[in-house]
Formats: sequence, structure tokens, C-alpha cells
Amino acid sequence: MRDVLKTEELDIPEGVTVEIKSRVIKVTGPRGSLTKNVRHVDMDIRVVKAGKNKSKVTLAVWQGGRKHVACLNTIRSLINNMITGGDEVYAHFPVNTIIQEDGRELEIINFLGEKATRHVKMLDGVTIAESKAQKDELILEGNDIENVSQSAASIQGSCRVRNKDIRKFLDGIYVSERTTVVKE
Repeated sequence: MRDVLKTEELDIPEGVTVEIKSRVIKVTGPRGSLTKNVRHVDMDIRVVKAGKNKSKVTLAVWQGGRKHVACLNTIRSLINNMITGGDEVYAHFPVNTIIQEDGRELEIINFLGEKATRHVKMLDGVTIAESKAQKDELILEGNDIENVSQSAASIQGSCRVRNKDIRKFLDGIYVSERTTVVKE
């Protein structure tokens, strides 16, 4: 069954500006700006003033089916993630890691006692650093939460244990915490 009109709203916090032109979304905040093209999704996206210094993003789908209406929450979450940004913290077991190219690449050595080294490049805007607070911890930071998450998945995927009992062989790099860049 088709719905005549479904809408979603998203509040824009202070200090962040959102510009939308022909379904290309540009979010500018204190840490920089991100651009996302969502022209492949057929919906109305507008920035509406909601008061003196407040504004909202409204998303609307006309005559949408079930899957088309589901795109509303997807695009809303995407814009919200562009606003908040993200970083992920990784803990690793007896694996040696070397950060190269000013935090743009990670070299993984001695995984399961293997001689081969693994190289993982970070995506655009993602930097990796060692934690000052805890010994075996890596911190991935960036404005775009999608790039941070994909870089984290690349690291975790390069350290998958294959053909062994994963309960016994605990080597690897695992996600221990996911947070936003600016903590409230």
C-alpha cells in the first residue's frame, strides 16, 4: 500500500550549517565540511527555519511504497552522522602495529605468529593514533563516520582468524568503543 505523504524531521544544532541543492547535502561544522550526493533517492529534502536561530531538515516522500518510505530514515541517519562525526577505539591482542604516513596507514606485524605483514590504508579524512591512556589501543578519528567505520572494518577484516578455533586463537584487533568526536 502506498502512503500519500510521509515526512521526517531532523533538528540542526547550533554551530552547524546544512546546505541542500538538488539533493546534494553539504554539512559544515566546527571540524570541517562534508558533502554527500543522494540524487539516487527520490524525495524532497529542505532546510526549514524553525525559530530565530534554529532550523530543521525536512524529508518528504510522496506516493511511496514500503521500501521507498524506508529511505526516509536512512537519509535522516546519514545526515545525522554527517553532523556528529565519529571515532572508534580498537583494542588489540598480541599483535604488533606500526602507524605510518602520519596516521594514514597501519602495518600489522606478528598476527598469529606469521611472518607476513599486513598493510591497511585509511580512507580519506581518517587518521589513526595510539591511545595515551591505555597500552594496546588504537584510535581512529575523522569527520565522516562512514569512512571511519569502513577503515575500522578494513582493519578488523585483515585480522580475521581463518581455519582455526576462534575461541582458542584470540589474536586480532577488535572494536572496544564507538563514540562521537564531540562528547556532550
